[in-house]
Amino acid sequence: MTCVVCIAGDGIGPEVMASARQVLKAAKAEIDWIDAEAGLAAAEKHGDPLPQQTVDLIRKYRVALKGPCTTPVGGGYRSINVRLRQELQLFASVRPVRTLPNVKVPYTDVDLIVVRENTEGLYSGMEHVVVPGVVESLRLVTRSAAERIVRFAFETARHQGRRRVTFCHKADVLPLSDGLFLDAARTVADDYPFVEFEELQIDALCMQLALDPSRFDVLVMENLFGDMISDLCAGLVGGLGLVPGANIGERYAIFEAVHGSAPDIAGKQLANPIALIRSAALLLEHVGQRRAARRIEKAVVACLDDAVDLTPDLGGKGNTDSLTRRIIAKLEAELDASD
Repeated sequence: MTCVVCIAGDGIGPEVMASARQVLKAAKAEIDWIDAEAGLAAAEKHGDPLPQQTVDLIRKYRVALKGPCTTPVGGGYRSINVRLRQELQLFASVRPVRTLPNVKVPYTDVDLIVVRENTEGLYSGMEHVVVPGVVESLRLVTRSAAERIVRFAFETARHQGRRRVTFCHKADVLPLSDGLFLDAARTVADDYPFVEFEELQIDALCMQLALDPSRFDVLVMENLFGDMISDLCAGLVGGLGLVPGANIGERYAIFEAVHGSAPDIAGKQLANPIALIRSAALLLEHVGQRRAARRIEKAVVACLDDAVDLTPDLGGKGNTDSLTRRIIAKLEAELDASD
């Protein structure tokens, strides 16, 4: 039995988290849930949207499943996600993106992974007012962090049988910071001669993704570029409501849906739980429960293929509960067939 910290989050978070937990139970995942708080309710209760006890629980149990959380605007609060990534050194954001059945998009055969450096770049939070009306933000790049994230991308490619790693940069305009990152990437790539290494400027990458995203395997880049490209790639296959996400470090890992908390539809049973369900499947892969993870992914794909009981964002007339029940029915049918 694996202990997993559960952060339901805000808005639609509790609804999609309930769905994910039901699906994991139906898949025979061996999970013992440890509930924790983060978001608006936590801010009101504890004076902090990310209470220290929540961080301590993740440190204790090492892995968490997180729903969408809202960082209150004003009050001096920093982003919950940025705090978690920096405090727990979750240096790698991992976003698998692949084409799914019956999702109307202009692309086919998309199957790639975006690997984003999570702790440095402009998101380091180092900015100050130089003089009134002038703000300076510092873009931090260290060789150690650059090599670490590129090596993570190559190891991901190696373990998943991917043929190419594409490093994205803007070294012509940022010769010192991106130049350092590019040199670090080349150094690491030399250790993996059996994986093709490609260098591509970020603007050229955007054009190539629009022309033919199917040619890419693993993309790796710094923080700000990764923030944008990972969402762009999610759009290639139907949006953030379908795509799983993970933030991984050397000791800790948090798996999460990367969409917002959507307070306007909270409590209305309109939320699509697939992104969090697929994130939970990634969590199961991470902790070695691969059989259950594959069952879940297969059941989600089968439900999309049937196009029955889907939520309105997927063009269906179902709701959160009906889609969850449909996924569970697919899981149970497979389990019965394998007995």
